[in-house]
Amino acid sequence: MTLDDLKKIFLSPTLFRLDTILAPRLVPVLYAAGLAALLLWAVIHLFATFGRTFGDGLWGLLEIGVFGLFGLIVLRIVCEFLLVFFKVNETATRTVSLSLVSSSLLDDVRDAISDMAEDATPPETEVDVRDLPVASTPRPAVRRTAKRTPPSKPEL
Repeated sequence: MTLDDLKKIFLSPTLFRLDTILAPRLVPVLYAAGLAALLLWAVIHLFATFGRTFGDGLWGLLEIGVFGLFGLIVLRIVCEFLLVFFKVNETATRTVSLSLVSSSLLDDVRDAISDMAEDATPPETEVDVRDLPVASTPRPAVRRTAKRTPPSKPEL
């Protein structure tokens, strides 16, 4: 983030409008400030412990190594968590705004029907006899009488 970006943020109306999220642009500034604070703490702690006694100074070096590394890891995790949180928020906002684009279900159905009508092909009017399936030869019809006699067996 450059000085021009900071001027743009603090001097433009972006700071006073709530329609844009400003925090993702400030996370790198927070990370840099955290690194500077860790460095400042390490230097002050180094001189303070060596100022008392040499043994305290050696112990202070160990404290700077352990707590400085722990602070660096925590700072990195917090900044990455913030970036992921804002990215998820941006994605969810975009998804909601895209789902609100269609005005109603009736409009969606009307659009789907018109799309189907455009894609439909006209039915064929002429039928080619050669395309029809071949029918098997029919069996001779069995003739029944009015007396309810069992049907006779056809001759083959």
